[in-house]
Amino acid sequence: MTTPIAFNPPRRSDDEMVERSQDFYDRIRTRRTVRDFASDEIPLEVIKHCLLAAGTAPNGANLQPWHFVVVSDPEIKHQIRLAAEKEEQAFYSGRAPEEWLNALAPLGTDANKPFIEKAPYLIAIFAEKQHMKSDGSLAKNYYVTESVGIATGLLITALHESGLATLTHTPSPMGFLNKILDRPNHERPFLLLIVGRPAEGATVPDITKKPLEAIASFK
Repeated sequence: MTTPIAFNPPRRSDDEMVERSQDFYDRIRTRRTVRDFASDEIPLEVIKHCLLAAGTAPNGANLQPWHFVVVSDPEIKHQIRLAAEKEEQAFYSGRAPEEWLNALAPLGTDANKPFIEKAPYLIAIFAEKQHMKSDGSLAKNYYVTESVGIATGLLITALHESGLATLTHTPSPMGFLNKILDRPNHERPFLLLIVGRPAEGATVPDITKKPLEAIASFK
């Protein structure tokens, strides 16, 4: 058992908490998924800080069952694009049910994914089903999907707060990422995050988010 340490976060007044929560909402509500990225270079230090923020996420038994692979090499990005588009072509040309394609239609998505090569960074997020013990054997991780999902949300938020745009990309299946990025079999590809600045003149779909009363209940 670890030794407890003191935890003394700032104690804020009610008014300050309301103000800070409103201010955060006003900033995060401007986040949008972008599919047209500029190729401008981004300081790697920004990405590192955002990954450290993601690593603070709550997780099962503090086993931190995630691994992030940051890709900027053009050749590796090209390999990932070819593999992703192969899966996406199969998805759009027969693998996806009609209902799913109808849901995607208003967003204008298709099998072509040029943003994979255009954006300065890809972050491949892996969920670790197991972890390596000191003796070299593997042991089970717990609440892996929940933990990695929370960490991914923090990562997207941190990148947005830093001034960057993101796109969550999930071609299925994504086993090609293990091969291209040389990751072990006990790591499952969770999501491919495209990161960069929006291109000049980039557009996004004209959509809205559900109001509070549609997403929350108070008892």
